[in-house]
Amino acid sequence: MDVYEAVDSRRAVRAFSDEPVPKEVLERVLTAATRAPSSGNLQPWHLYVVAGEPLAELKRLATARALAGDPGDEREYPMYPAELTSPYLDRFAAAAAQRYEALGIERDAPDRPTRIAALNSEAFGAPVVLFCYLDRAMGPGQWGDAGMYLQTVMLLLRAEGVHSCPQVMWTMYRETVGRIVGADDGLVLFCGVAVGFEKEDVPGLRTGRADLAETVSFVGV
Repeated sequence: MDVYEAVDSRRAVRAFSDEPVPKEVLERVLTAATRAPSSGNLQPWHLYVVAGEPLAELKRLATARALAGDPGDEREYPMYPAELTSPYLDRFAAAAAQRYEALGIERDAPDRPTRIAALNSEAFGAPVVLFCYLDRAMGPGQWGDAGMYLQTVMLLLRAEGVHSCPQVMWTMYRETVGRIVGADDGLVLFCGVAVGFEKEDVPGLRTGRADLAETVSFVGV
């Protein structure tokens, strides 16, 4: 698979099979991903790879919190700006409607938030979840580095025939995640990434993207 194909086929999968991802595949991907760029070569990320019984326990605890209507732990950083305006709000609303319609969750269903939280806390059935942390001393530049690192990981997973789904929602249950993985207080949870093979016979969802002219300006080219 070439780079263009990996980029084109990468999407947030929300229906994983229970087929395990071989450890050697994960090691190969994460070793190669160390070449991701980072300013000053700080490599500010720390990844916890969770599977098996520890992940099953984490899913049980997080799902119980979700089904109980637990609003989650205090946010350490905002998931989105407080006031989204057009065109960002329009893109967000369209993607959310498409995403949860595909999951069979009606927009006006009274239990919609609980059902969404429960699906997320099960990592959509993924057998592996990567939890990406940063040292609290890091700033916005290093958070950007972590994003480039995780994109590198997700593209390398595609080269191995494996899918993923980045999940910022795990920050809602950061205290539960921290206890399971053993993260100390000096680290802040950036996000989780569900990893696995896509479940068969489930329609794949691809959200739309803005036209190039909306997001790119060519100057002197």
